[in-house]
Amino acid sequence: MANEVNDVAERTRIKVERYESGVIPYKKMGYWDANYSVKDSDVLCLFRITPQQGVDPVEAAAAVAGESSTATWTVVWTDLLTACDIYRAKAYFVEQVPNNPNEYFAFIAYECDLFEEGSIANLTASIIGNVFGFKAVKCLRLEDMRIPYAYLKTFIGPATGVIVERERLDVFGRPLLGATVKPKLGLSGKNYGRVVYEGLRGGLDFLKDDENINSQPFMRWRERFLYVIEGINKAVAKTGAIKGSYLNVTAATMEDMYERAEFARELGSVIIMIDLVIGYTAIQSMAHWARKNDMILHLHRAGHSTYTRQKNHGINFRVICKWMRMAGVDHIHAGTVVGKLEGDPKTVRGFYDTLLLPSLKQNRSLGIFFDMDWASLRKCLPVASGGIHCGQMHQLIDLLGEDVVLQFGGGTIGHPDGIQAGATANRVALEAMLLARNEGHNYLENGPEILKEAAKNCKPLRVALDLWKSITFEYASTDTLDFEATPVTSKS
Repeated sequence: MANEVNDVAERTRIKVERYESGVIPYKKMGYWDANYSVKDSDVLCLFRITPQQGVDPVEAAAAVAGESSTATWTVVWTDLLTACDIYRAKAYFVEQVPNNPNEYFAFIAYECDLFEEGSIANLTASIIGNVFGFKAVKCLRLEDMRIPYAYLKTFIGPATGVIVERERLDVFGRPLLGATVKPKLGLSGKNYGRVVYEGLRGGLDFLKDDENINSQPFMRWRERFLYVIEGINKAVAKTGAIKGSYLNVTAATMEDMYERAEFARELGSVIIMIDLVIGYTAIQSMAHWARKNDMILHLHRAGHSTYTRQKNHGINFRVICKWMRMAGVDHIHAGTVVGKLEGDPKTVRGFYDTLLLPSLKQNRSLGIFFDMDWASLRKCLPVASGGIHCGQMHQLIDLLGEDVVLQFGGGTIGHPDGIQAGATANRVALEAMLLARNEGHNYLENGPEILKEAAKNCKPLRVALDLWKSITFEYASTDTLDFEATPVTSKS
C-alpha cells in the first residue's frame, strides 16, 4: 500500500513539473529516458547530432525526439487529452562520435502507433519532417533505423526480388549485365533502339534509360518505347535469351506514369523504371502497379546525393535502401566502389547487405547499428554503375558478389569497335572471372592476368583492356564509417 502511495505521489510530482506553464527543457518534458526499455515494436532511429554551441547533447537529443513526435516549443494543455506518455518519442542513449568531439550519436525510440501502416510518406513526415531545420542543432543526419517486424508486415516489399527475377530471365550463378544508353540525351528514337539492339546482341541482359530521359522534343516517350521493344525482340530472336530494357516511365503526373507503364506492358516489356525524385507516395503507387501487372520495377536513385552525401547532415543512403525495400522496388542503384561515383567499400557493402539479407546484425564496421529482421520481405537487387569497365571485373565480383546488376555505360558504348563489341568484352570478362572463382583460383589477386588470358581468344576484350587499362577514379570518400565504440555520455 505504501508503495502505491509513493508511486502516485511520484507521478503527481512529475505531472506537476511537466505541466508547469511556459517553456521547459525537452529533457524535463519527458523526451529523455536513460532507463528506457526498448520494445520489440518500437521504431528505432539513430541520429548524428551536431548541437549548437552551448547546447547539451542530451537536451539536443531530447529536442529531436520531441519535435519528431509530439512536442512543441512550450507546454500545451491538450497533452492532457491524449495518452501522451505513450506517444512521446524517447531519446534513451547518447554517445560521442569516434574522433569527433562535436558530434553525437543519439538513439531514439518511437511508439509504432505513431505511424500510419504501409506509408513511407507518413513515416518520413514524422522522422525527418521538421527537425532538420531545428535551431538547437547545427547539423543533423539520420544514420540508421530499425523497423520493427510488425510495421514491416504492413508493407508489400519487392514483388519479384532476386530469385523470381532470375527464374524469369533464366540467369543463375552470375551478376546480371547491363548498360545505360549513351549519350543519355539527344538520340533519335531509331538510333536509341539501335543502341539497345547492339548491346543486347553482344551479350548484355539489359539496356536502360538514364534518369533524365523522359519525353523530350528530340524523342517522345512513345517513339522510344516502340524502337526499344523492336531492338529487344530482334536481340531475343538472334540470341535465344530473355532480354529487356528499363523503360523510364517517370513523368509529371501519376496519370502520365500509369499511361506509360501500361503501354510498356502492352508492348511486352518485362521491366519499367522510375526515378527517386518522383517521391515516396508515387514510388509506392508504382510498386503496387508493378506487382499487379507482373513487371519488374527498377528505381534510379536520382537526386539522392543532395541529401545523402554529406557525413554530418541529411540522411544516410542505407536508410533510403530500407525505405525502398519496404516500398516494393525490385532494383535500386546502390553504388559501386571502383568507379566515378561516391562509395566507401565498407559503406557500400552495408548498403548491399541491407538490400539482400533476410535479417541484419549490428555491425558498425559496415555502418549497421541495429539488429533487424526483414519479416520475409523479398530481396531488392542492387545495381552498380558509374565509371566501371571490364578491367575491374575481379574487383567488382569480390566486393559486390553475384546478386547485383553490373551496368557498364561508357564501358560498353565507348568501345572502339562499337557497342556490340563492348558488350561482348564485358560478358567474356565476367564469365572468365566466374570460371576462375568456381575453379578455386585467387581471382582477386590474379584478376588482371586472368583477363589477359581470356583476351587472347577475344579481340573485343583485348581492345577494351588496352584502351581502359587500369583506369579508375581515386578520390577520397566523403562518407566513411565510424568504427570505434566510445564511452557513454548519456547517463546524466
